[in-house]
Amino acid sequence: MTSDAEVRADDRAHVFHSWSAQGLIDPLPIEGAAGSYFWDYAGKKYLDFSSQLVNMNIGHQHPRLVAAIQEQAAKLCTIQPAFANDKRGEAARLIAELAPGSLNKVFFTNGGAEATENAIRLARGHTGRHKVLSTYRSYHGSTATAITATGDPRRWANEPVSVGVVHFWGPYPYRSPFFSSSPEQESQRALAHLRDTIVFEGPGTVAAVLLETVVGTNGILVPPPGYLAGVREICDEFGIVFIADEVMAGFGRCGEWFAVDHWGVTPDLITFAKGVNSGYLPLGGVVISDEIAETFRERPFPGGLTYSGHPLACASAVASIQIFKEEGIIEHARALGEDVLAPGLAELAAKHPSVGEVRGLGVFWALELVRDRATREPLVPFNASGAAAGPMNELAAACKERGLWPFTHFNRVHVVPPCTASVDEVREGLSILDEALEVADRYYAG
Repeated sequence: MTSDAEVRADDRAHVFHSWSAQGLIDPLPIEGAAGSYFWDYAGKKYLDFSSQLVNMNIGHQHPRLVAAIQEQAAKLCTIQPAFANDKRGEAARLIAELAPGSLNKVFFTNGGAEATENAIRLARGHTGRHKVLSTYRSYHGSTATAITATGDPRRWANEPVSVGVVHFWGPYPYRSPFFSSSPEQESQRALAHLRDTIVFEGPGTVAAVLLETVVGTNGILVPPPGYLAGVREICDEFGIVFIADEVMAGFGRCGEWFAVDHWGVTPDLITFAKGVNSGYLPLGGVVISDEIAETFRERPFPGGLTYSGHPLACASAVASIQIFKEEGIIEHARALGEDVLAPGLAELAAKHPSVGEVRGLGVFWALELVRDRATREPLVPFNASGAAAGPMNELAAACKERGLWPFTHFNRVHVVPPCTASVDEVREGLSILDEALEVADRYYAG
């Protein structure tokens, strides 16, 4: 059998890891996983409160999903995109049936970044314009246009890559860039800012507004009342394509099939990946409105991928959607948010002074940690690294020591277990987090 030492040796000798200084990391070898847990070669189990990269919505090693992949592999492993394929067509139909409005076509990709690239390509081709507006607090992928559209610091080292992207401020009531005093005022002022940005950039040059429906890695920022509807109205006013990035927020993560369903808003394009099949195989895509699809009825779409609509990946998506429906996973995710996570995290906030704010919905939550509730000084600075990130590193280590694998980013802990996690598993994770937050409280100075 393979040993911890062998896995570690091969990794260190030959694997080049993303977003890392290669000599400063020591990845933990993982032997297996099931449900809401994974374990290392020493047999230590971790409750996966990160859902890996917020994509393991259906949990690890769901037997029906594994069986569907095995069945498809025995039948037909792959066929190129120019052919019609049963699982490709079925996956597209099921996704279109779940999408709001007249979004009836699906272009398949291998993941979220490629979905962003092709959504922007569709918007530019449809409008004949080149600019794309996206927010500073965002992540849309690491390929050329996607990383340019990204607002967080991972963009900096990659610049210049692509042209035509303009960043603007999205709503963030807790740290309002508009000095708002209520969520409603934040929505109004953020919409005015977006409209002004479009006017000053030239409406005739703007192809798309690209938004994470609920901002993911950069804060679990739930849009305030009226914001998404207002974006829709502004896009309609100026003939701009509204792209909703649901790569992280979709497929149950927010307690709905798509997060936009919470607000009854229909974008022109929806990007998806991650939760569509929980990463069992690489898959993403763009759900396309009839109007935009019509643009390319007799004009070729200038894009394609060798593995677009890969039969194995599409078979896993079909099985995943069926499992979600038959096992009530959307409803379960919604109930976890309303009945367990919301009250449980509120209790942690009441107990720990370092918790400045709790926000989220479904199984998509964040604790924003501060040194002072009155000033809202973050526990660690924006984009902190090295010694400056020490308090958050200590908190993460305290979680891992107790068997909880957390998702941390800047001064936040994101609480994002699988959508299939049991009530007891979620409460177990909250109990461990309760203990670990004592680390953050030691740095509290308010």
